[in-house]
Amino acid sequence: MSTIPLTQAASMNLITKVCALNLSLFLTPYALADFISDSTGKLELKNFYYNRDYRDPEATQSKREEWAQGFALQLESGFTEGTVGVGVDVLGMAGFKLDSSASRTRSGLLPVRDSGKAEDSYGEVGVTAKLRASHSTLKIGTLVMPPLPFLEKNIGSLHPQLFRGAYLHSQEVQDLKLDLGRITQVNQPNSTNYEALGVGTGTRKNIVVRGKNQSDAFDFAGGSYAFNKQITGSYYYSALDNLYTQHAAALQHTYPVAENQSLKSELRYARSTDNGNTNIDNTALGAQLSYSLGSHKWTGAYQTMQDNTGFAALRGSFSSLVNFFQYSDFANKDEKSWQLRYDYDFASLGVPGLSLFTRYASGSNVDLGPGRSDGREWERDIDVTYVFQNPTLKNVKVRVRNAMVRSNFERDIDETRLIVSYERPLW
Repeated sequence: MSTIPLTQAASMNLITKVCALNLSLFLTPYALADFISDSTGKLELKNFYYNRDYRDPEATQSKREEWAQGFALQLESGFTEGTVGVGVDVLGMAGFKLDSSASRTRSGLLPVRDSGKAEDSYGEVGVTAKLRASHSTLKIGTLVMPPLPFLEKNIGSLHPQLFRGAYLHSQEVQDLKLDLGRITQVNQPNSTNYEALGVGTGTRKNIVVRGKNQSDAFDFAGGSYAFNKQITGSYYYSALDNLYTQHAAALQHTYPVAENQSLKSELRYARSTDNGNTNIDNTALGAQLSYSLGSHKWTGAYQTMQDNTGFAALRGSFSSLVNFFQYSDFANKDEKSWQLRYDYDFASLGVPGLSLFTRYASGSNVDLGPGRSDGREWERDIDVTYVFQNPTLKNVKVRVRNAMVRSNFERDIDETRLIVSYERPLW
């Protein structure tokens, strides 16, 4: 997929042009049958209100508060007939400012001008070239990545984070899923410009980059295997050229205790090391245990950071640490953290579509440098979602996310996000 700012449509990358040209040359009416009949279209509208209060009225910017409306049009073709099927996807996105000011920007919803004010609107269009052979699919261009251990989907912005590169997903062997790819550039959620990849340094991760925090390529390979209905294991290797490499492994086990009851455990391990120009040296260990009983679910988790730095991840991206919260990832140098979480589905009370979860995590032992006491932080999240069941409002979803964060090494915050979204299939 190649993503282009609306004002720079002529700059479509060469790979997508070649794929589109070849496609138009060899497509026959017969080949077009599945290409057209299997195509899908979807329109998504997202209204997003963001409020982060830093609890510090004397600060240069004590609050980030913006309101924006987003539109996303996604068109996906089927594949042509033949041993190797060919397809094309189109993604168009736009965002519009509803409320903002120079003193409340940088929420991540809207691009910010040099003057400090938010843009009134922004947009981009992307085109994806894709190939399918048997049970394997290759996508080339700008990618909306699926959830992977080192690259979780960003749900905290108006639009998703986009990448430029190539991604292969294969399921040729039963119960085995393989992923292979290379990413060369990133387009952040509140931007229409691609930029070089980098590593997130964080405030207390002690990650030092020698020279520019830039890389030309992020390579990854790995997959997951279901040993049986209860046990699944995964392993992924990734490397951000000149910055860091990472090995990540996980093991999940689900035990059906009784009818409507289950016990799920998970172990996660990640080892990150320097790949040329950093001091990255981290071992991340996490364990999680969940018990489900009907509409209730209780979860406990523990996470620890070891060695000389905190956890390494792509700048601006999420990772699947067990204690990754709305604001904090509890992945600073030497940090140890625990979590308690409760989920409830109100369908059992006669309110289908309504669900909530609340969670609390506490982190300690953060390295604050010589002569300073151990860093401590905690976060409490409340997340309520309602999906309308009425046919008139079908596919309308309202989500409220609230977080409270307190720390002795960062600014305290109270944060609320209100998201109203609507998805409609076009055919």
